[in-house]
Amino acid sequence: MSLLTTVLLLWGKTSWDLKPLWADGTSEAILRLDPQSLLEPWANLTLTCEASFPTKSFQLIMNGWRLHQVNLQKYVLSHQFPLGPITSSNSGLYRCRYGVEPPTTELNELNKWTMLSNLVEVTGTEPLPRPSLSVQPVPWVVPLLGTHLRCHSALRGVTFMLRLEGDDSFLKEITAQDKDQAWFAVYKPGTYSCSYRTHAEGTPSEPSAPVIIKAYTKPPPPILDFFGNYPQVKFQTTLEILACRAPMNVHDFQLRRGERVLNVRGVSPLRDLMIYHLNFTELEDQGPFTCRYRIHRKVEGWSEDSEPVELMWSDETLPAPVLTAEPSSKNLEPGSTVRLRCTAPKDGLRFGLQRQGDIIEDPLIQMLKPAGTEAVFELHDVSTIDSGNYSCVYMEQTPPFSGSAPSKILELLVNGPPPKPKLEALWTGKVPLGHEAKFRCHGHVPKVSMELVREGYRLPFWMSSAMRSTWAELKLPFVGPQHTGNYSCRYTAESPFEFVSGTSDPVELIVEDI
Repeated sequence: MSLLTTVLLLWGKTSWDLKPLWADGTSEAILRLDPQSLLEPWANLTLTCEASFPTKSFQLIMNGWRLHQVNLQKYVLSHQFPLGPITSSNSGLYRCRYGVEPPTTELNELNKWTMLSNLVEVTGTEPLPRPSLSVQPVPWVVPLLGTHLRCHSALRGVTFMLRLEGDDSFLKEITAQDKDQAWFAVYKPGTYSCSYRTHAEGTPSEPSAPVIIKAYTKPPPPILDFFGNYPQVKFQTTLEILACRAPMNVHDFQLRRGERVLNVRGVSPLRDLMIYHLNFTELEDQGPFTCRYRIHRKVEGWSEDSEPVELMWSDETLPAPVLTAEPSSKNLEPGSTVRLRCTAPKDGLRFGLQRQGDIIEDPLIQMLKPAGTEAVFELHDVSTIDSGNYSCVYMEQTPPFSGSAPSKILELLVNGPPPKPKLEALWTGKVPLGHEAKFRCHGHVPKVSMELVREGYRLPFWMSSAMRSTWAELKLPFVGPQHTGNYSCRYTAESPFEFVSGTSDPVELIVEDI
């Protein structure tokens, strides 16, 4: 594992996705099916595209490429696209989007339209298309506390049915009236799916994709991390800010050191987040710290403890250590192992390795507590993205916790360009019209942004991130024949460790034609 891998794994505790540049099913536009009669939904069908704010322009896209566009004279919140009777000529997969008016005089396809709506399948045949099933807020239950499953269909006013695999007696039904979704409270673990019917004698739809609900004796652990995710060696006169994040809204949090609950000032800007301000001068020892949460005030049990977090500070009153590299820190070969040796004048210390950054000053890379006077930080499989300036510090492990000045800067220089990623196609053969083309980009370090790029295009088609892992999924969620081509991926990191990888070898995408 390289040095950068080590520090970024330390930072990367949560996963996040950047907004894609082409489509996203969780956008502002909503597409609904409005049949003339639920008794015969395919006899005379209209598609309604709903907007979040007034607009004059709407687009309806079929099978990823057929386009119907309207430009109205006045602002409206929705527009209807009549399809009439459903036949082979108008059946397929649909999405919609609507126009926006951003504060710019230069409108292009990326900023004059919203992201694409939810996907709606129009088959014209029985059984009806499957609904979607999702879980909120968490895919698990604990004693006395359940969770909720949301079954959603593009048709309004249908009756939703929830089933539990392996339990023929389990069936919950909700008629949605004028809504397109139903919420089910569940308290049992298992594999759930849902379907719907348009009327009492109607044939149920295809079942949704299954959702697995797990059971725990106590809630799973939260995530405790440095606020901003960048650990540093601090001065003893400064504060350290830790953030404890739960997987759902909770009643209260605890910050702990071992089995002791700490009385530390905290601020909760959100019901799933607690931010603690730690004053080093008031701490009796160095930690490590953990946090936990309680879901409800009437429920006695607390969650599992988070992974521990250790702090490091220094008053710079002790002599600076000496940092050396084995082999020499210059002209290192990619893939080699480097040992950074930090030597102090006595034993029984805690050592920290730092790397100079731009915005974040000297992020803390690793911490070691060796028995002797030396700490050896091993960096495996290094590459040019590990090049940089490093120093080390140490601090005592008993009060008053005095610390050293940093060592002299040691420059690490690894030859060669950044290693390029590998792009994997998660499908076989041709991708059907209107379906999703999903890729997986395999990089070399976590905490990077990954981009899907197409040959001949400057802007990426999709962006995502790899936080805890070294790979991320990238996709084209609604393909048409125009998306046939060669695709590659690349990854980038921002300050304090800025770099841009090369592009992967291309993967060919072929979309079936009509």
